Amino acid sequence: MDLNYTAEQIAFRKEVRSWLEQHVPARPLQSFDTKEGFEQHRQWEQTLAKGNWGMVTWPKEYGGRGCNLIEWLIFEEEYYRAQAPLRVNQNGIFLLGPTLMEYGTPEQKARFITKMASGEEMWAQGWSEPGAGSDMAAIRSKAIRDGDEYVINGQKVWSTRAVFADWVFCIFRTDPASDKHHGLSFIFVPLNAPGVTVRPIPQLNGLPGFAEIFFDDVRVPVANRLGNEGQGWNIAMSTAGFERGLMLRSPARFQETAKRLVALYREHRNDIVDLSIEDAVVKSFMDAEAYALATYQTASRLMSGGKIGPESSVNKIFWSELDQHMHETAMSILAARAELLPHSSAAGDVGTWLDGFLFAQSGPIYAGTNEIQRNIIAERMLGMPRK
Repeated sequence: MDLNYTAEQIAFRKEVRSWLEQHVPARPLQSFDTKEGFEQHRQWEQTLAKGNWGMVTWPKEYGGRGCNLIEWLIFEEEYYRAQAPLRVNQNGIFLLGPTLMEYGTPEQKARFITKMASGEEMWAQGWSEPGAGSDMAAIRSKAIRDGDEYVINGQKVWSTRAVFADWVFCIFRTDPASDKHHGLSFIFVPLNAPGVTVRPIPQLNGLPGFAEIFFDDVRVPVANRLGNEGQGWNIAMSTAGFERGLMLRSPARFQETAKRLVALYREHRNDIVDLSIEDAVVKSFMDAEAYALATYQTASRLMSGGKIGPESSVNKIFWSELDQHMHETAMSILAARAELLPHSSAAGDVGTWLDGFLFAQSGPIYAGTNEIQRNIIAERMLGMPRK
């Protein structure tokens, strides 16, 4: 891995920075967990798409720029430096998009990818069920084939962005006699289809960032299945690799948080009595940089023909616990005021640290709980026996 940027990469960074400086909204958008904020973010996705910045690694014919992974990391660094809006369609562009590139038919790619990149169609993820959280092999929702259609019945829960999204990609059991990871298929469902009911789930801040989805005799065409029937588990594992390993949480996100944490500490250092807080700030900055270097190494390996394997579980544990650590440190610096909402008259400079802290608590749970990831590391990477 060469840590020096090429002349072309430096020029690309300048191009990205210039465009963002001209287009990033002057005021922060409302939360995309509100209807108004969701539409504001959809409009921002459309703005990105007009400049072909929606997903820079995608081929040009799908609205991308054909960039390599190093250029994507550069883009992400500039994106977070500019404090641009969070990506509301991350389930689509970061998870489903790469999976479609690998397993989709030409017709599916033409139908879904461009509209995904433009923000015209927003996606939710529908994997977890009341009895199948991190253990997707326990999925019970069924999609039974009837001619050229599947008839779907069951329930999904903790579906991110499902309240306002247009589509959801799900795993269903298409072989009712199967068990565990066999007989599962990967299927797209429009959330406005007859028989679909979406029920919001409030987060800690009261906003509906998640939803449970009920399917009652929902009919979708067989053409909405990604890959072969029964191939859903293998496809989902590819998607999970993107989710845990590289695309969903770029290092720039945590580097920017670490920089904000250092600035917060410097502002309040004279009021801090607990000297361990300084160590926590230093560790946060070092770990964010370490994660960035590790991600550059992974990107270099992939560009050389390698693949993301079970080590994606190490990445997932690292970035989720890093996010928690940084926000816990910020809460310690702000002391009692950290619990105040930003609009409180006594809040002062608390900013969005409380929102970040609350969201960070979900990190060790989504994308597969960290307990499950440690099992994967023990069994698949270290070769340790099961109990």
